[in-house]
Amino acid sequence: MTGVVRRDDLVAHLDDLLDVRSYRDHGPIGLHVVGADTVTQVAVAVSASLDVFERAGAAGAEMLIVHHGLWWDGQSQVVGHLERRRLETLFRHDITLLAYHLPLDGHDTLGNNAVLARLLGVVDPQPFAEHRGRLLGRFGTLAAPESASSIAHRLGAELGSTPVLFPGGAEQVRTVGIASGAAAGEVRSAAKLGLDCLVTGEPSEDTLYLAAELGVTVIAAGHNATETVGVRAVAAHLEERFRLPTTFLSVANPV
Repeated sequence: MTGVVRRDDLVAHLDDLLDVRSYRDHGPIGLHVVGADTVTQVAVAVSASLDVFERAGAAGAEMLIVHHGLWWDGQSQVVGHLERRRLETLFRHDITLLAYHLPLDGHDTLGNNAVLARLLGVVDPQPFAEHRGRLLGRFGTLAAPESASSIAHRLGAELGSTPVLFPGGAEQVRTVGIASGAAAGEVRSAAKLGLDCLVTGEPSEDTLYLAAELGVTVIAAGHNATETVGVRAVAAHLEERFRLPTTFLSVANPV
């Protein structure tokens, strides 16, 4: 039997669970657009887009939870043609839109980096990679040493992506740091900790050089791909806690 949950109760639960008050994000955290009063179906996705909004509506979702929301600091506050089409789609389907950016990177169990650490078999992961006053990444020791190419292959199979490998560290990886998304610069933090490898999302232009010069291998498994795991973990939590059916809206995004 599926559940029926009040929208405001779900929003309050997620805000509390993800500890939104402790983060200084790049845009609003949590509620972006108000939709139906009650929720019987939830969709999750990495990023807000017209395509995702249309697919959420087709799936019958009254709530959509994303990692990258509609609004960002420094963005124009004018609702132009792009924003209008997106909002009209949400309004037409009566969808509530929630966005959790940094909270869904840093959460101890549902966060992108915590989930990736579990997928990789990191033992007793610890926080690192400070951003806006919070340690968002996770680092630790693998249960058994493994080659960087094997880690990249295994991670790519889990995420459905094609990781790019930038050699720099030991051939056999023992210690690894994880910082999802656009966090290739955390190779410097990984080097300070003496880690063998950094797993991130997308590389920057200087990743090749920094990996070699700092002695830390970098595995870039895709910005989108490395941040699918957090929203999916939230979906699994809602299914278990509230008996709400959920749908993950995947996007074929190579970045």
